[in-house]
Amino acid sequence: MSKRIVILGGGTGGTLTANRLHRHFKHDPDVEILVVDQDDHHVYQPGLLFVPFGLAHHQEIVRPRKAQLHRDILFIESGIDRVDLPRDTVVLDDGRELEYDVLVVATGSTLALDETEGLTGPGWNEKVFTFYDLAGATGLEAALAAFEGGKLLVNVVDMPIKCPVAPLEFCFLADWYFTERGIRDKVEITYATPLDGAFTKPVAAAALSSLLEEKGVHLVTEFNTGEVVMDDEGDGGKLVGYDGREVPFDLAVVVPMHSGAAYVGRSEGLGDDLNFVPTDQRTLQTKAKENVFALGDATNVPTSKAGSVTHFEGEVLVENIIRFLDHKELDSLYDGHANCFIESGFGKALLIDFNYDTEPLPGHFPAAVGMPLLKESRMNHLGKLMFQWVYWHALLQGRDIPGIGADMPKRGKEHPTRTPEETTV
Repeated sequence: MSKRIVILGGGTGGTLTANRLHRHFKHDPDVEILVVDQDDHHVYQPGLLFVPFGLAHHQEIVRPRKAQLHRDILFIESGIDRVDLPRDTVVLDDGRELEYDVLVVATGSTLALDETEGLTGPGWNEKVFTFYDLAGATGLEAALAAFEGGKLLVNVVDMPIKCPVAPLEFCFLADWYFTERGIRDKVEITYATPLDGAFTKPVAAAALSSLLEEKGVHLVTEFNTGEVVMDDEGDGGKLVGYDGREVPFDLAVVVPMHSGAAYVGRSEGLGDDLNFVPTDQRTLQTKAKENVFALGDATNVPTSKAGSVTHFEGEVLVENIIRFLDHKELDSLYDGHANCFIESGFGKALLIDFNYDTEPLPGHFPAAVGMPLLKESRMNHLGKLMFQWVYWHALLQGRDIPGIGADMPKRGKEHPTRTPEETTV
């Protein structure tokens, strides 16, 4: 009996899942794999950080979605109206219906711009920008080039967001950028976050807070943005927090609140109040129905919404889809593994590696000999640059990356309660 796997979303998660599934089922004519997305533009999202500083251009980070999929995978370019869970059917915007045996939700998260009062009002894309989409990153490049001094404010409205370290990276690169231009002493950089520190985990938060201080970036914590207010002249403005605090700016870089895809909210029983999909954090099977799985930014899984998470989840997800179709018990294998390069400017970067149970710690990755963790290095910077090639040619193709598996490596990390012998290879 034929089986159809429908994957909603042709981004990182949807693409690598489709290609991994194809590799397993390529000799099985009874398994059909379909990918649905509203457009044919696959954006390498880590590259968006570099666009405002002239370090990347949109032509380098956008490729056709269809070209990243194996030719035997059917790509459907269409918006999604809803998922009809009782009928195991996806309804497209044009009324077409796709029945499925297994559904994978991989439509990521979207920017909920309207959730912040005044964000897209006067000054939007003139004095207030975001680099979390291509249009915003491109516009911000021109704005930074024209900026000759004043208050630069980087703000995270609320969590969760895609790549939680990216706003910090923006601050570090801004410090480098204005130093290179010879006007760093004329620019006051402020980072305003709803968190009680620079990051969510204590050891990493301390290290990153220290780095912000070293680079002269003012940190404002527990700031919950309620409104963006422009001054009467339109030359700048201020963010007003729900507690009444105000943070002024001449140029604001805002990371808006995120939500899941709109169709999730129109699909009864699929998502939560923010349109994220409740998902088992170990098996990646959703709570909606046993034949529905999800990964990446679309889920409510309690780990970072980052590309590495999607990569590691993908290995477990594909294995569990195979097991589901074989009527076998699912494996609870995903441990929350995430790692992120943190660009710190001046040709250096940090690396963090963690999971559900282990916070980012110093040491080395993936073992006692490797890239330094929680420490600036040239090696980490080169690793971040190299990752773009790995992304297009290995990760999206569903290939395993040698030495880096879904499980977080425990060796090489300096655990506070471990002896030196336990941190060796």
